[in-house]
Amino acid sequence: MLDRRDCLRVLGLGVAGLPALAGPSFPTTVADRVDRRYRTPGPRPTGLKATRDGLWILDAETAKAYLVQFATGQVKVEVDTGAMRPAAIESDEVGLWIAGDDGRKMIRVEFGEKDGHTDFATVRRKAEFDVPGSGPVRWGLGGESGREIGAQGLAWRRGELFLAVPPTATILVMKAQDGSVLRSMPAPGACPQGLAWGLDGSLWCADGYSRSFFKLEAASGKVIKQHMLPFAGPKADGRLIVPHGITIWQRMIYFCSPETGELYRTPLVNRMS
Repeated sequence: MLDRRDCLRVLGLGVAGLPALAGPSFPTTVADRVDRRYRTPGPRPTGLKATRDGLWILDAETAKAYLVQFATGQVKVEVDTGAMRPAAIESDEVGLWIAGDDGRKMIRVEFGEKDGHTDFATVRRKAEFDVPGSGPVRWGLGGESGREIGAQGLAWRRGELFLAVPPTATILVMKAQDGSVLRSMPAPGACPQGLAWGLDGSLWCADGYSRSFFKLEAASGKVIKQHMLPFAGPKADGRLIVPHGITIWQRMIYFCSPETGELYRTPLVNRMS
């Protein structure tokens, strides 16, 4: 997790070798409320995905995906992903996409069917391919400097996978069928993390260094707005919490922190906006 001084330094000066945050060509707001929801089922949550069935929470330590009730966090389904140190999760119309091996591998799993219903106990691994741009990170967020990682955020739409890749500070768009790269766009910050779809078709990207959520044009990556977490919190053990996995549900941004093992949410729009 970043402390306030590190966050301010990155916001003001950028990070050597990585693209600095864009200038004031888009509006910036600061969240006026952040709610702690509950502890996640696993100790190190890295990915979130909201669905009509509940909230999927991916955990890097247990390598499991948990489908929980939104309101209480009660576990409805527990799935062993078979991935090493999974970093991000997404659902398509049939199964789940998992960024495994610290995000360096894309893995797709499908569920079986029993009596006309999804059988979560039957998990079939259907696809696997490497993530381009994987490599060592060039910053020290969370003590990860020098460790090789890949995609830390995932979003799926109409057969395309959007991947947030911190080592290259880019968002890659890949063909879900075979993993071929269709296009690439600069990430809005030095440390892109979770990805999520907005209600209007926009793409949201969490940035770890600036502790922000950026609303982007999905086709070009152009920044539409920046929504920041407060400088004063939330905190854990005196240090500011950095968002990792994100998802959007009922006009709320939900995010998790692998350092705290907790789920949080903040409104998309401030009460005074």
